[in-house]
Amino acid sequence: MIETRLFIDGQWQAPIGNGSRAIINPADESVIAHAADGTRADARRAIAAARAAFDGPWRHGTARERARLLHRIADLVDRDAGELARLETLNTGKTLGESRTDMGDIAATFRHFAALVAAESGAVNEAPHHVISRTLREPVGVCGLITPWNYPLLQAAWKIAPALGAGNTVVVKPSNLTPLTTWHFARLVEELDLPPGVFNLVTGGAEVGAELAESHDVDLVSFTGGALAGESIMKAASGNFKRIGLELGGKNPNIVFADADLETAVDYALNAGFFHAGQVCSAGSRLMVEDSIHDAFVERLAARMARIVVGSGFDKETQMGPVQSLHQHEKILAMVQAGIAEGARLVHGGKRPAGDVFRRGFWLEPTLLAGVTAGMRIAGEEIFGPVITVERFASEQEALSAANATPYGLAAAVWTRDLDKANRMSRALRFGTVWVNDYHPYFPEAPWGGFKSSGIGRELGRIGLDEYTELKHSYINLAPKPMGWFGA
Repeated sequence: MIETRLFIDGQWQAPIGNGSRAIINPADESVIAHAADGTRADARRAIAAARAAFDGPWRHGTARERARLLHRIADLVDRDAGELARLETLNTGKTLGESRTDMGDIAATFRHFAALVAAESGAVNEAPHHVISRTLREPVGVCGLITPWNYPLLQAAWKIAPALGAGNTVVVKPSNLTPLTTWHFARLVEELDLPPGVFNLVTGGAEVGAELAESHDVDLVSFTGGALAGESIMKAASGNFKRIGLELGGKNPNIVFADADLETAVDYALNAGFFHAGQVCSAGSRLMVEDSIHDAFVERLAARMARIVVGSGFDKETQMGPVQSLHQHEKILAMVQAGIAEGARLVHGGKRPAGDVFRRGFWLEPTLLAGVTAGMRIAGEEIFGPVITVERFASEQEALSAANATPYGLAAAVWTRDLDKANRMSRALRFGTVWVNDYHPYFPEAPWGGFKSSGIGRELGRIGLDEYTELKHSYINLAPKPMGWFGA
Protein backbone atom coordinates (compact mmCIF):
# COMPACT_ATOMS: atom_id res chain seq x y z
CA MET A 1 0.00 0.00 0.00
CA ILE A 2 1.41 3.38 -1.00
CA GLU A 3 1.47 6.07 1.68
CA THR A 4 2.30 9.56 0.45
CA ARG A 5 3.35 12.69 2.31
CA LEU A 6 3.76 16.35 1.45
CA PHE A 7 7.04 17.70 0.09
CA ILE A 8 7.64 21.14 1.60
CA ASP A 9 10.87 23.10 1.96
CA GLY A 10 12.95 20.17 0.76
CA GLN A 11 11.50 17.66 3.25
CA TRP A 12 8.78 15.01 3.28
CA GLN A 13 6.25 16.03 5.91
CA ALA A 14 2.94 14.87 7.30
CA PRO A 15 0.07 17.32 6.81
CA ILE A 16 -1.05 19.39 9.76
CA GLY A 17 -3.76 17.24 11.35
CA ASN A 18 -2.32 14.05 9.77
CA GLY A 19 -5.26 13.80 7.36
CA SER A 20 -5.21 11.25 4.54
CA ARG A 21 -7.40 10.38 1.60
CA ALA A 22 -8.00 6.95 0.04
CA ILE A 23 -6.96 6.72 -3.61
CA ILE A 24 -9.18 4.40 -5.64
CA ASN A 25 -8.39 2.13 -8.57
CA PRO A 26 -11.15 2.96 -11.09
CA ALA A 27 -11.01 -0.54 -12.57
CA ASP A 28 -12.14 -2.38 -9.43
CA GLU A 29 -12.72 0.31 -6.74
CA SER A 30 -9.93 -1.07 -4.55
CA VAL A 31 -7.87 1.28 -2.38
CA ILE A 32 -4.40 1.55 -3.90
CA ALA A 33 -2.93 4.32 -1.71
CA HIS A 34 -3.48 6.69 1.14
CA ALA A 35 -2.45 10.19 0.11
CA ALA A 36 -1.64 12.99 2.53
CA ASP A 37 -4.64 15.33 2.69
CA GLY A 38 -3.19 18.82 2.98
CA THR A 39 -5.03 21.86 4.27
CA ARG A 40 -4.83 25.62 3.87
CA ALA A 41 -2.25 25.66 6.64
CA ASP A 42 -0.07 23.22 4.69
CA ALA A 43 -0.44 25.32 1.56
CA ARG A 44 0.66 28.38 3.51
CA ARG A 45 3.75 26.52 4.73
CA ALA A 46 4.62 25.57 1.16
CA ILE A 47 4.03 29.10 -0.11
CA ALA A 48 6.28 30.51 2.60
CA ALA A 49 9.03 28.04 1.67
CA ALA A 50 8.68 28.91 -2.02
CA ARG A 51 8.76 32.63 -1.22
CA ALA A 52 11.93 32.31 0.84
CA ALA A 53 13.60 30.22 -1.87
CA PHE A 54 12.69 32.71 -4.59
CA ASP A 55 13.89 35.67 -2.56
CA GLY A 56 17.17 33.82 -1.96
CA PRO A 57 19.89 32.92 -4.44
CA TRP A 58 17.71 30.66 -6.64
CA ARG A 59 16.37 33.48 -8.82
CA HIS A 60 19.91 34.58 -9.64
CA GLY A 61 20.99 31.26 -11.12
CA THR A 62 21.97 31.22 -14.77
CA ALA A 63 19.81 30.11 -17.67
CA ARG A 64 22.41 27.48 -18.50
CA GLU A 65 22.12 25.98 -15.01
CA ARG A 66 18.33 25.85 -15.26
CA ALA A 67 18.50 24.26 -18.70
CA ARG A 68 20.77 21.54 -17.30
CA LEU A 69 18.26 21.01 -14.50
CA LEU A 70 15.41 20.43 -16.95
CA HIS A 71 17.52 17.98 -18.94
CA ARG A 72 18.30 16.07 -15.74
CA ILE A 73 14.60 15.88 -14.90
CA ALA A 74 13.88 14.54 -18.39
CA ASP A 75 16.55 11.87 -17.89
CA LEU A 76 15.02 10.83 -14.56
CA VAL A 77 11.56 10.59 -16.13
CA ASP A 78 13.04 8.36 -18.84
CA ARG A 79 14.74 6.23 -16.19
CA ASP A 80 11.52 5.72 -14.19
CA ALA A 81 9.14 5.73 -17.17
CA GLY A 82 8.00 2.17 -16.54
CA GLU A 83 7.05 2.77 -12.91
CA LEU A 84 5.48 6.13 -13.70
CA ALA A 85 3.38 4.57 -16.47
CA ARG A 86 2.29 1.78 -14.13
CA LEU A 87 1.18 4.29 -11.49
CA GLU A 88 -0.63 6.39 -14.09
CA THR A 89 -2.62 3.43 -15.37
CA LEU A 90 -3.33 2.17 -11.86
CA ASN A 91 -4.61 5.59 -10.78
CA THR A 92 -6.42 6.81 -13.91
CA GLY A 93 -7.53 3.60 -15.62
CA LYS A 94 -6.08 4.50 -19.02
CA THR A 95 -4.27 1.83 -21.02
CA LEU A 96 -0.62 1.19 -20.25
CA GLY A 97 0.23 2.08 -23.85
CA GLU A 98 -1.29 5.53 -23.41
CA SER A 99 0.54 6.00 -20.11
CA ARG A 100 3.87 5.05 -21.69
CA THR A 101 3.26 7.56 -24.47
CA ASP A 102 2.53 10.21 -21.83
CA MET A 103 5.90 9.57 -20.17
CA GLY A 104 7.71 10.08 -23.46
CA ASP A 105 5.80 13.31 -24.00
CA ILE A 106 6.68 14.48 -20.48
CA ALA A 107 10.41 13.98 -21.05
CA ALA A 108 10.10 15.75 -24.41
CA THR A 109 8.39 18.69 -22.72
CA PHE A 110 11.26 19.16 -20.27
CA ARG A 111 13.80 18.94 -23.09
CA HIS A 112 11.84 21.44 -25.19
CA PHE A 113 11.87 24.03 -22.43
CA ALA A 114 15.49 23.25 -21.61
CA ALA A 115 16.41 24.20 -25.18
CA LEU A 116 14.43 27.43 -24.98
CA VAL A 117 15.94 28.37 -21.62
CA ALA A 118 19.48 27.67 -22.81
CA ALA A 119 19.00 30.11 -25.69
CA GLU A 120 17.35 32.78 -23.55
CA SER A 121 18.91 36.26 -23.60
CA GLY A 122 17.66 39.79 -23.40
CA ALA A 123 17.06 41.88 -26.49
CA VAL A 124 19.12 45.02 -27.06
CA ASN A 125 16.99 47.92 -28.22
CA GLU A 126 18.02 50.73 -30.54
CA ALA A 127 19.11 53.71 -28.42
CA PRO A 128 21.58 56.62 -28.39
CA HIS A 129 25.23 55.62 -28.22
CA HIS A 130 25.50 56.60 -24.56
CA VAL A 131 22.49 54.46 -23.52
CA ILE A 132 22.12 50.72 -23.00
CA SER A 133 18.46 49.78 -23.49
CA ARG A 134 17.52 46.16 -23.03
CA THR A 135 14.27 44.19 -22.87
CA LEU A 136 14.64 41.50 -20.24
CA ARG A 137 12.50 38.57 -19.16
CA GLU A 138 12.61 37.82 -15.45
CA PRO A 139 10.84 35.15 -13.37
CA VAL A 140 7.40 36.00 -12.06
CA GLY A 141 8.08 34.63 -8.57
CA VAL A 142 6.12 32.00 -6.65
CA CYS A 143 3.88 29.90 -8.92
CA GLY A 144 0.88 27.86 -7.75
CA LEU A 145 0.33 25.00 -10.21
CA ILE A 146 -3.02 23.18 -9.99
CA THR A 147 -3.35 20.12 -12.20
CA PRO A 148 -6.25 17.87 -13.32
CA TRP A 149 -7.02 14.19 -12.84
CA ASN A 150 -7.10 13.03 -16.46
CA TYR A 151 -3.44 13.63 -17.42
CA PRO A 152 -1.89 14.12 -13.98
CA LEU A 153 1.82 14.19 -14.72
CA LEU A 154 1.67 15.38 -18.32
CA GLN A 155 -0.32 18.47 -17.38
CA ALA A 156 2.01 19.04 -14.41
CA ALA A 157 5.02 18.89 -16.73
CA TRP A 158 3.51 21.53 -19.02
CA LYS A 159 3.58 23.86 -16.00
CA ILE A 160 6.59 22.76 -13.96
CA ALA A 161 9.09 22.78 -16.85
CA PRO A 162 8.58 26.41 -17.92
CA ALA A 163 8.08 27.63 -14.35
CA LEU A 164 11.39 26.21 -13.10
CA GLY A 165 13.12 26.96 -16.39
CA ALA A 166 12.24 30.63 -16.08
CA GLY A 167 13.66 30.76 -12.54
CA ASN A 168 10.48 30.63 -10.49
CA THR A 169 9.70 28.52 -7.44
CA VAL A 170 6.60 26.30 -7.42
CA VAL A 171 3.91 24.81 -5.24
CA VAL A 172 2.23 21.95 -7.10
CA LYS A 173 -1.27 20.80 -6.17
CA PRO A 174 -2.37 17.68 -8.10
CA SER A 175 -5.95 16.44 -8.25
CA ASN A 176 -6.94 14.66 -5.05
CA LEU A 177 -8.12 11.76 -7.25
CA THR A 178 -4.87 11.10 -9.08
CA PRO A 179 -1.82 12.28 -7.10
CA LEU A 180 0.41 9.21 -7.43
CA THR A 181 2.59 10.08 -10.45
CA THR A 182 3.11 13.65 -9.23
CA TRP A 183 4.16 12.21 -5.86
CA HIS A 184 6.66 9.91 -7.59
CA PHE A 185 7.87 12.87 -9.66
CA ALA A 186 8.58 14.76 -6.43
CA ARG A 187 10.77 11.84 -5.36
CA LEU A 188 12.73 12.31 -8.60
CA VAL A 189 13.11 16.03 -7.93
CA GLU A 190 14.41 15.17 -4.47
CA GLU A 191 17.36 13.43 -6.12
CA LEU A 192 18.44 16.72 -7.73
CA ASP A 193 19.36 18.39 -4.45
CA LEU A 194 17.58 21.65 -5.31
CA PRO A 195 17.62 24.46 -2.76
CA PRO A 196 14.84 23.83 -0.22
CA GLY A 197 11.55 25.45 -1.21
CA VAL A 198 12.16 25.63 -4.96
CA PHE A 199 9.81 22.68 -5.57
CA ASN A 200 6.93 21.92 -3.20
CA LEU A 201 4.11 19.37 -3.43
CA VAL A 202 0.87 19.73 -1.46
CA THR A 203 -1.77 17.09 -2.09
CA GLY A 204 -5.29 17.72 -0.86
CA GLY A 205 -8.69 19.09 -1.72
CA ALA A 206 -10.10 22.33 -3.06
CA GLU A 207 -9.01 24.37 -0.05
CA VAL A 208 -5.35 23.92 -1.05
CA GLY A 209 -6.09 25.31 -4.50
CA ALA A 210 -8.13 28.13 -2.99
CA GLU A 211 -5.19 29.14 -0.77
CA LEU A 212 -2.85 29.21 -3.77
CA ALA A 213 -5.32 31.42 -5.66
CA GLU A 214 -5.97 33.78 -2.77
CA SER A 215 -2.50 34.14 -1.27
CA HIS A 216 -0.79 37.48 -1.82
CA ASP A 217 2.55 35.65 -1.66
CA VAL A 218 1.74 33.73 -4.84
CA ASP A 219 2.61 35.68 -7.98
CA LEU A 220 1.08 33.36 -10.60
CA VAL A 221 -1.47 30.59 -10.55
CA SER A 222 -1.91 28.14 -13.41
CA PHE A 223 -4.96 25.88 -13.38
CA THR A 224 -6.21 23.12 -15.66
CA GLY A 225 -9.68 21.77 -14.94
CA GLY A 226 -13.37 22.63 -14.97
CA ALA A 227 -14.90 25.99 -15.84
CA LEU A 228 -16.60 26.54 -12.46
CA ALA A 229 -13.37 25.97 -10.55
CA GLY A 230 -11.54 28.16 -13.03
CA GLU A 231 -14.03 30.97 -12.47
CA SER A 232 -13.53 30.80 -8.70
CA ILE A 233 -9.75 30.82 -9.10
CA MET A 234 -9.92 33.82 -11.41
CA LYS A 235 -11.97 35.76 -8.88
CA ALA A 236 -9.72 34.77 -5.97
CA ALA A 237 -6.58 35.69 -7.91
CA SER A 238 -7.80 39.27 -8.32
CA GLY A 239 -6.92 39.95 -4.68
CA ASN A 240 -3.34 40.78 -5.59
CA PHE A 241 -3.79 40.90 -9.39
CA LYS A 242 -1.61 37.82 -9.77
CA ARG A 243 -0.89 36.38 -13.18
CA ILE A 244 -3.27 33.57 -14.16
CA GLY A 245 -3.31 30.80 -16.71
CA LEU A 246 -6.51 28.80 -17.17
CA GLU A 247 -7.14 25.78 -19.39
CA LEU A 248 -10.79 24.93 -18.91
CA GLY A 249 -11.72 22.26 -21.42
CA GLY A 250 -13.87 22.36 -24.51
CA LYS A 251 -16.71 21.11 -26.63
CA ASN A 252 -14.75 20.24 -29.71
CA PRO A 253 -16.39 19.84 -33.15
CA ASN A 254 -15.03 17.17 -35.48
CA ILE A 255 -16.44 18.26 -38.85
CA VAL A 256 -16.59 15.74 -41.72
CA PHE A 257 -17.43 16.93 -45.23
CA ALA A 258 -18.77 14.61 -47.93
CA ASP A 259 -15.53 14.72 -49.93
CA ALA A 260 -13.44 13.39 -47.02
CA ASP A 261 -11.75 9.99 -47.05
CA LEU A 262 -14.59 8.15 -45.30
CA GLU A 263 -12.65 5.22 -43.83
CA THR A 264 -9.90 7.45 -42.46
CA ALA A 265 -12.37 9.94 -41.01
CA VAL A 266 -14.28 7.12 -39.27
CA ASP A 267 -11.03 5.74 -37.85
CA TYR A 268 -9.95 9.13 -36.51
CA ALA A 269 -13.41 9.83 -35.11
CA LEU A 270 -12.88 6.82 -32.86
CA ASN A 271 -9.46 8.10 -31.80
CA ALA A 272 -10.92 11.54 -31.21
CA GLY A 273 -13.69 10.24 -28.99
CA PHE A 274 -12.26 7.29 -27.07
CA PHE A 275 -8.64 7.90 -26.10
CA HIS A 276 -8.57 7.70 -22.30
CA ALA A 277 -12.29 6.87 -22.41
CA GLY A 278 -13.04 10.33 -23.80
CA GLN A 279 -11.64 12.05 -20.71
CA VAL A 280 -9.59 14.49 -22.75
CA CYS A 281 -10.15 18.25 -22.83
CA SER A 282 -9.74 18.21 -26.61
CA ALA A 283 -11.83 15.07 -27.22
CA GLY A 284 -13.78 15.11 -30.47
CA SER A 285 -17.04 14.24 -28.79
CA ARG A 286 -19.10 16.52 -31.04
CA LEU A 287 -19.09 14.85 -34.45
CA MET A 288 -20.64 16.85 -37.31
CA VAL A 289 -21.25 15.03 -40.61
CA GLU A 290 -22.49 16.35 -43.96
CA ASP A 291 -25.97 15.13 -44.94
CA SER A 292 -25.03 13.03 -47.97
CA ILE A 293 -22.67 10.75 -46.04
CA HIS A 294 -24.29 10.97 -42.61
CA ASP A 295 -26.09 7.62 -42.53
CA ALA A 296 -23.18 5.63 -43.97
CA PHE A 297 -20.77 7.32 -41.58
CA VAL A 298 -22.89 6.56 -38.52
CA GLU A 299 -23.34 2.95 -39.61
CA ARG A 300 -19.60 2.39 -40.05
CA LEU A 301 -18.78 4.20 -36.83
CA ALA A 302 -21.21 2.05 -34.84
CA ALA A 303 -19.81 -1.14 -36.38
CA ARG A 304 -16.28 -0.19 -35.36
CA MET A 305 -17.40 0.84 -31.86
CA ALA A 306 -18.95 -2.59 -31.30
CA ARG A 307 -15.46 -4.08 -31.68
CA ILE A 308 -13.70 -1.81 -29.16
CA VAL A 309 -12.13 -3.92 -26.41
CA VAL A 310 -12.97 -2.49 -22.98
CA GLY A 311 -10.98 -3.76 -20.04
CA SER A 312 -8.08 -3.33 -17.65
CA GLY A 313 -5.45 -0.88 -18.75
CA PHE A 314 -2.82 -3.51 -17.95
CA ASP A 315 -4.27 -6.00 -20.45
CA LYS A 316 -2.43 -5.80 -23.80
CA GLU A 317 -5.69 -6.38 -25.69
CA THR A 318 -7.51 -3.49 -24.04
CA GLN A 319 -8.29 -0.46 -26.17
CA MET A 320 -10.30 1.55 -23.62
CA GLY A 321 -10.31 1.49 -19.83
CA PRO A 322 -12.84 2.75 -17.27
CA VAL A 323 -13.68 6.34 -16.47
CA GLN A 324 -11.83 7.69 -13.47
CA SER A 325 -14.41 8.07 -10.71
CA LEU A 326 -17.91 7.22 -9.55
CA HIS A 327 -18.86 10.88 -9.87
CA GLN A 328 -17.73 10.93 -13.51
CA HIS A 329 -19.51 7.63 -14.22
CA GLU A 330 -22.82 8.91 -12.86
CA LYS A 331 -22.49 12.28 -14.61
CA ILE A 332 -21.88 10.67 -18.02
CA LEU A 333 -24.82 8.29 -17.70
CA ALA A 334 -27.06 11.19 -16.64
CA MET A 335 -26.03 13.23 -19.67
CA VAL A 336 -26.68 10.31 -22.02
CA GLN A 337 -30.17 9.90 -20.56
CA ALA A 338 -30.77 13.64 -20.83
CA GLY A 339 -29.80 13.49 -24.50
CA ILE A 340 -32.21 10.64 -25.17
CA ALA A 341 -34.96 12.55 -23.35
CA GLU A 342 -34.30 15.53 -25.63
CA GLY A 343 -34.74 13.38 -28.72
CA ALA A 344 -31.31 11.93 -29.49
CA ARG A 345 -31.20 8.34 -30.74
CA LEU A 346 -29.02 5.84 -28.88
CA VAL A 347 -27.14 3.92 -31.57
CA HIS A 348 -24.66 2.06 -29.39
CA GLY A 349 -23.63 1.74 -25.74
CA GLY A 350 -25.06 3.94 -23.03
CA LYS A 351 -24.58 1.52 -20.15
CA ARG A 352 -22.15 -0.55 -18.11
CA PRO A 353 -20.65 -3.46 -20.11
CA ALA A 354 -22.03 -6.92 -19.37
CA GLY A 355 -19.99 -9.47 -17.44
CA ASP A 356 -18.79 -10.16 -13.92
CA VAL A 357 -15.49 -8.37 -14.48
CA PHE A 358 -17.37 -5.09 -14.95
CA ARG A 359 -19.56 -5.32 -11.84
CA ARG A 360 -17.07 -3.27 -9.82
CA GLY A 361 -15.26 -0.27 -11.21
CA PHE A 362 -16.40 2.70 -13.25
CA TRP A 363 -17.01 1.04 -16.59
CA LEU A 364 -18.94 2.38 -19.54
CA GLU A 365 -19.48 1.12 -23.05
CA PRO A 366 -18.37 3.37 -25.91
CA THR A 367 -21.54 5.30 -26.66
CA LEU A 368 -22.94 6.83 -29.85
CA LEU A 369 -25.89 9.23 -29.97
CA ALA A 370 -27.29 10.30 -33.35
CA GLY A 371 -30.05 12.75 -34.21
CA VAL A 372 -28.45 15.41 -32.02
CA THR A 373 -29.27 19.03 -32.80
CA ALA A 374 -27.41 22.17 -31.85
CA GLY A 375 -29.95 23.22 -29.21
CA MET A 376 -29.62 20.06 -27.14
CA ARG A 377 -27.72 20.12 -23.86
CA ILE A 378 -25.39 17.33 -24.98
CA ALA A 379 -24.42 19.35 -28.06
CA GLY A 380 -23.20 22.26 -25.94
CA GLU A 381 -21.91 20.83 -22.65
CA GLU A 382 -18.68 18.94 -22.13
CA ILE A 383 -19.46 15.28 -21.40
CA PHE A 384 -15.89 14.17 -20.62
CA GLY A 385 -16.48 10.50 -21.19
CA PRO A 386 -16.68 7.84 -23.93
CA VAL A 387 -19.63 9.43 -25.73
CA ILE A 388 -19.79 10.74 -29.31
CA THR A 389 -22.79 12.78 -30.42
CA VAL A 390 -23.57 13.19 -34.12
CA GLU A 391 -25.09 16.25 -35.75
CA ARG A 392 -25.75 16.64 -39.47
CA PHE A 393 -25.29 19.70 -41.66
CA ALA A 394 -26.13 20.68 -45.22
CA SER A 395 -23.57 23.37 -46.06
CA GLU A 396 -20.17 24.73 -45.14
CA GLN A 397 -21.70 27.84 -43.60
CA GLU A 398 -24.15 25.80 -41.53
CA ALA A 399 -21.31 23.66 -40.19
CA LEU A 400 -19.22 26.72 -39.39
CA SER A 401 -22.02 28.56 -37.62
CA ALA A 402 -23.01 25.53 -35.54
CA ALA A 403 -19.39 24.72 -34.63
CA ASN A 404 -18.71 28.24 -33.43
CA ALA A 405 -21.98 28.45 -31.48
CA THR A 406 -20.43 27.17 -28.26
CA PRO A 407 -18.99 29.00 -25.27
CA TYR A 408 -15.84 26.91 -25.64
CA GLY A 409 -13.00 27.28 -28.11
CA LEU A 410 -10.26 24.75 -27.43
CA ALA A 411 -9.92 22.51 -30.49
CA ALA A 412 -11.69 21.56 -33.72
CA ALA A 413 -11.04 19.36 -36.74
CA VAL A 414 -12.05 19.50 -40.40
CA TRP A 415 -12.08 16.57 -42.81
CA THR A 416 -12.04 17.39 -46.54
CA ARG A 417 -9.94 16.88 -49.68
CA ASP A 418 -10.68 20.48 -50.74
CA LEU A 419 -7.68 22.49 -49.50
CA ASP A 420 -9.39 25.80 -50.20
CA LYS A 421 -12.32 24.76 -48.01
CA ALA A 422 -9.92 23.45 -45.39
CA ASN A 423 -8.15 26.80 -45.28
CA ARG A 424 -11.41 28.77 -45.08
CA MET A 425 -12.71 26.63 -42.24
CA SER A 426 -9.39 26.64 -40.39
CA ARG A 427 -9.31 30.44 -40.46
CA ALA A 428 -12.97 30.92 -39.54
CA LEU A 429 -13.24 28.41 -36.68
CA ARG A 430 -12.87 30.15 -33.29
CA PHE A 431 -10.67 27.56 -31.62
CA GLY A 432 -7.11 27.56 -30.30
CA THR A 433 -6.14 24.50 -32.35
CA VAL A 434 -7.68 23.46 -35.66
CA TRP A 435 -6.60 20.17 -37.21
CA VAL A 436 -7.26 19.34 -40.86
CA ASN A 437 -7.50 15.65 -41.80
CA ASP A 438 -6.15 14.62 -38.40
CA TYR A 439 -7.13 14.67 -34.74
CA HIS A 440 -5.31 15.02 -31.41
CA PRO A 441 -1.66 15.62 -32.38
CA TYR A 442 0.17 18.22 -30.32
CA PHE A 443 3.83 19.13 -30.05
CA PRO A 444 5.80 20.81 -27.26
CA GLU A 445 6.92 23.37 -29.84
CA ALA A 446 3.35 24.50 -30.65
CA PRO A 447 1.14 26.55 -28.30
CA TRP A 448 -1.83 24.93 -26.57
CA GLY A 449 -4.88 26.74 -25.22
CA GLY A 450 -8.29 28.00 -26.22
CA PHE A 451 -10.56 30.87 -27.08
CA LYS A 452 -13.57 32.04 -25.04
CA SER A 453 -14.51 29.86 -22.07
CA SER A 454 -11.72 27.39 -22.79
CA GLY A 455 -9.36 29.57 -20.82
CA ILE A 456 -6.76 32.29 -20.65
CA GLY A 457 -3.16 32.08 -21.81
CA ARG A 458 -1.21 29.34 -23.58
CA GLU A 459 0.95 26.41 -22.61
CA LEU A 460 3.83 24.85 -24.57
CA GLY A 461 5.54 26.56 -27.46
CA ARG A 462 7.70 29.62 -26.93
CA ILE A 463 4.78 31.40 -25.30
CA GLY A 464 4.57 28.63 -22.70
CA LEU A 465 7.85 29.89 -21.28
CA ASP A 466 6.92 33.56 -21.64
CA GLU A 467 3.82 33.00 -19.50
CA TYR A 468 6.12 32.45 -16.50
CA THR A 469 8.15 35.61 -16.97
CA GLU A 470 7.76 39.34 -16.45
CA LEU A 471 9.00 41.81 -19.07
CA LYS A 472 11.36 44.51 -17.88
CA HIS A 473 12.88 47.44 -19.74
CA SER A 474 16.40 48.12 -18.44
CA TYR A 475 17.67 51.59 -19.39
CA ILE A 476 21.20 52.69 -18.44
CA ASN A 477 22.43 56.17 -19.28
CA LEU A 478 26.22 55.88 -19.46
CA ALA A 479 26.88 59.63 -19.69
CA PRO A 480 24.23 61.60 -17.77
CA LYS A 481 24.30 65.40 -18.13
CA PRO A 482 22.08 68.15 -16.79
CA MET A 483 19.03 68.84 -18.98
CA GLY A 484 18.54 72.41 -17.83
CA TRP A 485 14.78 72.14 -18.29
CA PHE A 486 13.53 73.60 -15.02
CA GLY A 487 14.83 76.66 -13.21
CA ALA A 488 17.98 76.97 -15.25
